[in-house]
Amino acid sequence: MLLARPFVFLRHGETRLNRERRIGGRTDVPLTAQGEDQARRASVWLDRPWSRIVTSTRRRAWHTAELAVPGKSATRLSGLDERDWGRLEEVALDRQPPYESTPPDGESWACFQSRVLTALNGVLAGDALPLVVAHSGVFRVIRTQLFGHPDGPRLPNAIPFLIHPGPLGWQVHPYETDHHDRQRGHR
Repeated sequence: MLLARPFVFLRHGETRLNRERRIGGRTDVPLTAQGEDQARRASVWLDRPWSRIVTSTRRRAWHTAELAVPGKSATRLSGLDERDWGRLEEVALDRQPPYESTPPDGESWACFQSRVLTALNGVLAGDALPLVVAHSGVFRVIRTQLFGHPDGPRLPNAIPFLIHPGPLGWQVHPYETDHHDRQRGHR
């Protein structure tokens, strides 16, 4: 279960595999020039003091963090790495099986969820409002915890989302610094 603490989630900028609509998984691909631009543009929303910044160990995630929150240090956590899709790495997205199934020679959904939740809860337990820079699969684990299923559209590249518990359950909103400050009574 995901700890009921607020955080901001940012999917990495565009990669060649995103552009080609292929499964990236554990394949360690760099950002495209457009992905780097997306990450730099995200810095407008993310220019604030963070209790902690964490990324996966994949270069597309940590490089996004370097560009989106320049000059701030980030901790790389392997628990936030994208799912290992085994023999399905780099195949077309339209060949991707349902998330709950185990890809050939890949990581099971249960193991992936457990790994991601352990990493996220470790961060949430000690930080007031961390920034998490990771992957669409990691967000699918979050979505499952919040709404009971992983299905839905992929998050856009390099657009931050505030994820927070509330009296009516979990909420996910595009993140804007002034929106969060108003919620906390700072304006």
